[in-house]
Amino acid sequence: KIAIKGIERELICPACKELFTHPLILPCQHNICHKCVKEILFAFEDSFADGGSESSNQSSPRIRIAASSMDRIDRINRSGRKRNSLTPRSTLFPCPSCQRDIDLGERGINGLFRNFTLETIVERYRQAARAAIAIMCDFCKPPPQESTKSCMDCSASYCNECFKIHHPWGTVKAQHEYVGPTTNFRPKILMCPEHEMERVNMYCEICRRPVCHLCKLGGGHANHRVTTMSTAYKTLKEKLSKDIEYLISKESQVKAHITQLDLLLKETECNSERAKQEASQSFEKLYCVLEEKKSAALRAIETSKNIRLEKLQTQVEEYQGLLENNGLVGYAQEVLKETDPSCFVQTAKQLHVRIQKATESLKSFRPAAETTFEDFVVDTAKQEDILGDLSFHSNGLEIPEINEEQSRMYNKALISWECSGKTDSADIYVLEYHKLNKEEESVTWQKTEVCGKSKVLSDLDDDSSYAFRVRGYKGSICSPWSREVIMRTPPAPVFSFLFDDKCGYNNEHLQLNPRRTSVESRAGFPLLLGSERLQVGCFTTLDYIIGDTGIAKGKHFWAFNVEAYSYLVKVGVVPSSKIQKLFHNTPDVISPRYEQDSGHDSGSEDTFFDSSQPCTLVTLGMKKFFIPATPAAPKDPASRILPLPSCLGVCLDCDRGRVGFYDAGRMKCLYECEVDCSGLMYPAFALMGGAAVHLEEAVTAKDREYHDDI
Repeated sequence: KIAIKGIERELICPACKELFTHPLILPCQHNICHKCVKEILFAFEDSFADGGSESSNQSSPRIRIAASSMDRIDRINRSGRKRNSLTPRSTLFPCPSCQRDIDLGERGINGLFRNFTLETIVERYRQAARAAIAIMCDFCKPPPQESTKSCMDCSASYCNECFKIHHPWGTVKAQHEYVGPTTNFRPKILMCPEHEMERVNMYCEICRRPVCHLCKLGGGHANHRVTTMSTAYKTLKEKLSKDIEYLISKESQVKAHITQLDLLLKETECNSERAKQEASQSFEKLYCVLEEKKSAALRAIETSKNIRLEKLQTQVEEYQGLLENNGLVGYAQEVLKETDPSCFVQTAKQLHVRIQKATESLKSFRPAAETTFEDFVVDTAKQEDILGDLSFHSNGLEIPEINEEQSRMYNKALISWECSGKTDSADIYVLEYHKLNKEEESVTWQKTEVCGKSKVLSDLDDDSSYAFRVRGYKGSICSPWSREVIMRTPPAPVFSFLFDDKCGYNNEHLQLNPRRTSVESRAGFPLLLGSERLQVGCFTTLDYIIGDTGIAKGKHFWAFNVEAYSYLVKVGVVPSSKIQKLFHNTPDVISPRYEQDSGHDSGSEDTFFDSSQPCTLVTLGMKKFFIPATPAAPKDPASRILPLPSCLGVCLDCDRGRVGFYDAGRMKCLYECEVDCSGLMYPAFALMGGAAVHLEEAVTAKDREYHDDI
């Protein structure tokens, strides 16, 4: 007789949730019924044959495949592994215990050991649970008699008369081994599943399983470290016995921990009720406006209480398993009764690891949950204008701050934020924004929940300013709002285009990237060879490139970046009627023979020069933005030179015939002029010397994923 109460959890199959029947040991050292392994693999076969239909999941009344397991079936199917039988080459099996895909090898189920030790313990448990229900004779004519003994060689049970008939004196069968009535028949010798005629006599320390001498000589364990079965049996049994003795010697300490946990359970109950009472009193003062918030707070406290109670209750059950004849220790004590070295070794290794973990847990006892509810204190001193945001505040939750450098306003808005502290980050963030409008008296914030630390917004109006703020939530606890950040959207819808690599493109002086979003000027050997023939001056000209898409009407905006090392870049627009003139009659403004200034300051030269240009361009270079010299521009040249923004934008309004040049980071107009929009208008760029221009890329959902990864 054994103390069976308390060890049921150790004897339940993780797949069918019933007592083990002919349990097999998986390579991950977990146990599962032989029938369950076959049914799961059959379900896999059905899913591959039927395309994963729902009907294939219900083929077995004994076991159901969970949704997560079906996801793994699909993943294995996509990997291209063939599954034409139950024992295919390299069979994958989803272990129900560790939720990992286990490789059963070429032999599949046939390569798994049967856990006879566990099977024996289950049989003893069954007999004790059934109060030793009689086992009937297998050979009696109806009605069968109660059996009195079972033959381990014949794997059958007999009454006295049938045993004498089938095991007569003087025959070989008379020498068979017989025991009391049982349904658990185990072989006398544990044979190797890979070499069925060989008995296991060694233990592989790498694979943690018994092996035979053929496995060691030329099988899969040829280069593995092995030891004799007797040595492994002795070593593991000594370790397991020592650890179990330690746990049993600490039984008073385990009981003390259980008593302490029981008190913590009661204390948690009392404190949670007290916290709910205080929260209810606080919310009742705020009348119907706070009724919704009141329910939310009570639900939050209840949820926290349930989580804590569950953690503490689980901890109680874990420590109850450390008592003698109970749970894990009880199961381990039953394993120690195993006398067969091979059977014992294949069971004891994984059990010893669990016992060691239980020992470490006992040495460093710590309650699994706190009993106080100090974070659930409601502050009712806030004004009425923030009642909509009333929640439990925690000083330990970092205040997120919007990162203006990583945030972008273009075709969509990408808002990114970060937390600078080392405390735990929030589980979820709430981003709020509203359009700035002086005419509106009250502000209506739009709200969106975000799991990461960035959000792409696509519902913002053009040429408008918006205020943004963000706060973090961890459960029902939230951080204060971040500092409000004001950002402005582009003045018009974003116009998308690429650099044109055909029309007038000079591949000797300009270099495009494969995506045609960046262009770089390079002088190279052609310029050196050309200048070698010259004795005086330099006749270097601008190299032009345009966009591959034209604009016929409406208002459009595009942005780009100019590298800081760029010597000279011109940007603007060109009508389709003047593209040929742009590429074939480019004025040489750098040559010493060209003299724009006649010596007086009438300004007529500037006017003549501007009117002679085939396109409208502004000059950039040497980290400066040069406002063109026009009658309306300041006379002082120094006042027409501005720092070069990190990102520049061009806004073309074909309906009004105007083009504007913007600081795209702040959406501030730096210069605006009239332009002839009688035909198709193309974005135009000119580079000279070392220079590079990169088109601003559109904001997509990938930008949010990228910033979240950062």
